[in-house]
Amino acid sequence: MTCSRVGLEEKGRGIDTNLDQTRDPEGRVLHTKHGELHCINIYLPNGGASIERQNYKDQWLEDLLIWSQRFIDSDEPTLLCGDLNIAHTEDDIWNPSGNRRTSGFLEHERQWFSRLLDAGWHDLLRIHFGVVKGPYTWWSNRGRARELDRGWRIDYILANQAAKDLFKSAEVMREGGLVVSDHAPLIVDLEM
Repeated sequence: MTCSRVGLEEKGRGIDTNLDQTRDPEGRVLHTKHGELHCINIYLPNGGASIERQNYKDQWLEDLLIWSQRFIDSDEPTLLCGDLNIAHTEDDIWNPSGNRRTSGFLEHERQWFSRLLDAGWHDLLRIHFGVVKGPYTWWSNRGRARELDRGWRIDYILANQAAKDLFKSAEVMREGGLVVSDHAPLIVDLEM
């Protein structure tokens, strides 16, 4: 979800994909424009349910990487944001050693995320917080994970260079009673 102080114009839904001719039948991508700012809201598939679902996620990753290239060098500030269902580094997950064979922390998923950043996307939360453990954005509903801050950082706000140049600050709204979801909202402030 995107919240903005300026108007919202829908620019498109879905991405070009090799998976389905109906262009994103699961409703995983919404591209909106807010003044000069483009927001591409994404909910990537979770691959944990089965081998078939992991294969579906893997194809999505490749299709998204190709599709997102068109925004990287744009002069218009663009954010790629949402639940990417991948903890990129060991700092993005509370228990990396226990999750190496878990979808969302598989080596090839993490390598894909590095390729996404190497292509020109910038991780605004990591820029703001630096190389530290966390901050996490998702917690299991079991075992007091949220209370003990045993989570994963799988929600991101990535920026092309034009948006990165406008970046002021970021936060994860972990506190304040926002427990209606197992995810915490992310906020970035841009100087528009």
